[in-house]
Amino acid sequence: MSDSPAVRLPLDPKEQPILDRILDIRDRLSLLKADKSTYVKTQDVLTLYTQINEQVEILNEIRKEKRDEQNKVDTVLDDCYQLISLFFMTVGRTQEAPAVYSAVSTVKRLLDHLREAGFYSRKDLISIGKKLEEWQDSVERGKEHHSPHLLTLLEARMAVCRTILDQLEHELSHLTPELEPVYEELVSILRSLSGCNSRSKFPISDVKQFHSRLLEIAAQTQDTLTTPIPEKDERSAEDRYADKLRQLQAEHDAAGNVAPEGRKVVSDLLARCLIWADVVEQKQGKIDDPFRDTYEKLRDIRNQLDRLTLTQSWSLRETDLWGYQRQLDRIDEARVDGNFLDAEGRPADMHAQRMLLYLLRKSYAFIYQLIIASEPVSEALLPIYNQLTTLRRCLWEVKNSGGVDSPRELYPYSMKLSSIDNMRVDGKFMISSEIPEGQNSVSALLSECFDLAKGLRVEAEERQEKATPKVTDASKEDASAQPVGIGVQ
Repeated sequence: MSDSPAVRLPLDPKEQPILDRILDIRDRLSLLKADKSTYVKTQDVLTLYTQINEQVEILNEIRKEKRDEQNKVDTVLDDCYQLISLFFMTVGRTQEAPAVYSAVSTVKRLLDHLREAGFYSRKDLISIGKKLEEWQDSVERGKEHHSPHLLTLLEARMAVCRTILDQLEHELSHLTPELEPVYEELVSILRSLSGCNSRSKFPISDVKQFHSRLLEIAAQTQDTLTTPIPEKDERSAEDRYADKLRQLQAEHDAAGNVAPEGRKVVSDLLARCLIWADVVEQKQGKIDDPFRDTYEKLRDIRNQLDRLTLTQSWSLRETDLWGYQRQLDRIDEARVDGNFLDAEGRPADMHAQRMLLYLLRKSYAFIYQLIIASEPVSEALLPIYNQLTTLRRCLWEVKNSGGVDSPRELYPYSMKLSSIDNMRVDGKFMISSEIPEGQNSVSALLSECFDLAKGLRVEAEERQEKATPKVTDASKEDASAQPVGIGVQ
């Protein structure tokens, strides 16, 4: 989370020294994040982490009688824990409780946006559910090593995430196996239409293809679904879409805790897709001027994060995500009752609202993907780890393509593996005098590569033996019977 002018200063003068100290800690964390001249050292992170926990303990003593107090101290503390969490990932401690903090905060945002959007893939929910279980295990393991105040906060936030996740899963609980593929395809199409709508050059042909596919689905399911396909009338596509959303919200509120029938879930989503396709074709990516700056900013963040997902292992330091998180949080928290407002406090039209929400959700989704893809290896060892990952992939491709004809073809791989193995000192990969986190992961990867290369070498040698003609006993006798010289009896 980020600072905001609306966040009030602490009323209790006893909290001012705490605020001063944690502001200083945040500044030092920011400087450490910005320094790309050297690798982040684990001890530097642990020192700042301990200092933050000390301030939290003092704060809790002051607030014994006012647990619900929220002011700038809490905002800056959240900043510090977010940064510490990303630093723990940077140094390879991805399985420890502090590393969970940033991930849980991102998932909470993502779940809120999925619920607000009103449609989501079951795959989204399954992935988040599995990660929440893994993070809960990390918190359990950390009870003897980390601050109980941090662990309590993490457990509370994960409980909120699980509650929202249960609600979203409940909404899809009546989807039958026959309807599931149709529903998943509709979710993909609806997201793809919004993606088309946010491209720099509007892809009219792609949008028309999606629209045609929706009409095919409507024709194929007309005897199965419960809601008739919406017909166009004198209203604009935007008004029809807004009316549809209001109708769905009213029905959801009236149903209470009763999950909708599977056929109705698919019918409603199909109707939304068809109307949204009309909206996208009419708007062709054009956003009203008052929201153009916010739109461009969100699109730029989305595109940068998208590129990072392609180059993550070689170019991303996890603390780089802090800047993106902070920008997104500011935009998200500036909304009023879920609405994006212009400079004069007027809400955006339905099209702009949905497009801005799509870009916001997509950006948080990319951050979530980058966080869960973080390897349990310190950035100091990442160059070695990445080289070994590439070697392993190449060796598997060689194996899957039938192996090699001669062991000589494996020499480049063997030489590279040997050079990496020779970097170890007493079995450890050292960076200066440091022993970075992730030794086990790198060593296991190195052993796997050696095993793959050895297996390919053995196969090549066996293949050569089979290809070489054997010398038989009969041929040996024939060779020995040859005359030694002419005229010799």
